Amino acid sequence: MARSRSGTRGRRGPRKPPRRTGASVAGGVATVDASERGAIELPATITVKELAELLVVSPADIIRELIKSGIFATINQLIDRDTASLVAEELGFAVAEPQDASASEDEEGEGVPAEAAKEQLWDESGEDEKDLVPRAPIVTVMGHVDHGKTSLLDAIRSTTVAAGERGGITQHIGASEITTKDGKRVVFLDTPGHEAFTAMRARGARVTDIAVIVVAADDGVMPQTLEAISHAKAAKVPLVIAMNKIDKPDANPDRVKTELAEAGVVVEDYGGDTPLVPVSAKTRVGLEELLEIILLVADLLELKANPKREAVGTVIEARLDKGRGPVATLIVQTGTLRVGDAVVAGNTFGKIKALENSAGKRIPKAGPASAAVVLGLSDVPEAGDILRVVPDVMIARAQVEQRKNAAAAQAGAGSGRATLEDLYRQIQAGQAKELRIILKADVSGSLGAIDHALAQLSSEETKINVLLEAAGEITDNDIMLATASNAIVVGFNTGITETARRAAEAEGVDIRRYDIIYKLTDDIDAALKGMLEPEIVEVVEGRAEVRQLFKVGKTAVIAGCYVTDGRIVRSGSARVWRGGKVIVTDKIEGLRRFKDDVREVAQNFECGISLAGFNDLAEGDVIECFTQQARSRAGL
Repeated sequence: MARSRSGTRGRRGPRKPPRRTGASVAGGVATVDASERGAIELPATITVKELAELLVVSPADIIRELIKSGIFATINQLIDRDTASLVAEELGFAVAEPQDASASEDEEGEGVPAEAAKEQLWDESGEDEKDLVPRAPIVTVMGHVDHGKTSLLDAIRSTTVAAGERGGITQHIGASEITTKDGKRVVFLDTPGHEAFTAMRARGARVTDIAVIVVAADDGVMPQTLEAISHAKAAKVPLVIAMNKIDKPDANPDRVKTELAEAGVVVEDYGGDTPLVPVSAKTRVGLEELLEIILLVADLLELKANPKREAVGTVIEARLDKGRGPVATLIVQTGTLRVGDAVVAGNTFGKIKALENSAGKRIPKAGPASAAVVLGLSDVPEAGDILRVVPDVMIARAQVEQRKNAAAAQAGAGSGRATLEDLYRQIQAGQAKELRIILKADVSGSLGAIDHALAQLSSEETKINVLLEAAGEITDNDIMLATASNAIVVGFNTGITETARRAAEAEGVDIRRYDIIYKLTDDIDAALKGMLEPEIVEVVEGRAEVRQLFKVGKTAVIAGCYVTDGRIVRSGSARVWRGGKVIVTDKIEGLRRFKDDVREVAQNFECGISLAGFNDLAEGDVIECFTQQARSRAGL
């Protein structure tokens, strides 16, 4: 499972050896050999453009590295020092260690560095290998509203959670831990559905290792099941299918497997790679097998964390308790969280007054992959906020203030969401060659026709990735998935709910609605062609015949020429033809008309041409001037 990178400097393992970039020109920016630069000093916050200028690289290189970490940034977007340092190191530059917090406050007057608006978690590959230990998998359970998600967890945990919930439907996000017979731990997240899962992902959280999709054997794959599958796939999370209610007389396992295959999930029985376990929350059949499969998938993922470092975790739910104040449930993903730690979580901070485990018992600390309830925050954080330990409360307060300022500045710079209009510019800035689409239509028959048309547009170089397709109007769930996945929403002969419209405006999600298929495909086709790398073509600008030679100094030669065709440009390259063969390819170093240096000379005019490295010209030679140009493939 891909994870985002940490912004915690000074605690990572050894850096990668510098990658030599060489001296070149990219996008009009002259890049330099990173190994020849000294250690780069970075400010607390910096825009993408300023970082590119500081490193003397193209902004596209910066944006490309940010995308690898899951950050879709615009050229004017602010990023924090830790994120900028990771980008710089990936490009081969050495980064000076930041001054301590007190020095930062004295010199800058703004406290410690702000974190990015969409915070990233840690990257265990940056930790020292000797500090890493295996950790428990974090599992999210999703599925249709009444297919038995909570009842299944109830059976696994041997509790009575489901019986106490109104109408048998989960009313909040819960986290719990179980220990198998052989002593292995599994952390379960029981959500109201994929909405909360994706809401956290939209905020930058990567909290889930494995997604268990619960499907009722007597009901089959339902619309919410399809949505849950789409959201899990978009997050690139491994799937495990728990086919519940297998004990019912009208259970039809073959139907479930077939419907899953139609949804793009091919189970192992049908030759695929997705495990399916028949279970019954009521009779407890198959529960041990389900846990075994989850642990097997976890073993393949080789999940590890460093318990010795400061804790990093994700807020799962939070509320204001009248007696205890702000209360947050979180998953500690790496490090160890202790009572007394100063922490920052989103736009709130505090000092941990008390920790409780999932059973409600007070605990002194919570290690990696642990569910814990935290008391002591100054305000109620949001689900998906990243909680980090900082040196003290003063620093925590300063960090939150600076984060708010950075978020306000970033809001003014735009959301950076994918839009069809901006795809050309985004691709030129180095974003991925993939157009992600959420497709909604009036009827399922329309979906099939649009699917077929879109399939004709994909190529080896560009890809259309339909994250979700369904009949019905565009809802706020669709907007949420688009926000988390940087996708556009396409509607065909269908409406949009008012809440979805407001959410799209707030998040900057591009919604396209059509009533004619060819107009839809024409727009997508144009976007895809803009996503292709520009084709580098050679353009012959003109030819000139050498009629006289003039020596300048000991070796240099200027050729007196007559332009027979097109034009000769000073910035162009040159091929020298002699006897019908090319004898050399060089650069035009000088171009003159009489005594004046000029940029170009047109047909039927005389000029003087000097080449950069070739002086053995002869009368009668033909100098062919050509340039390399990038040409968009749109319209090809």
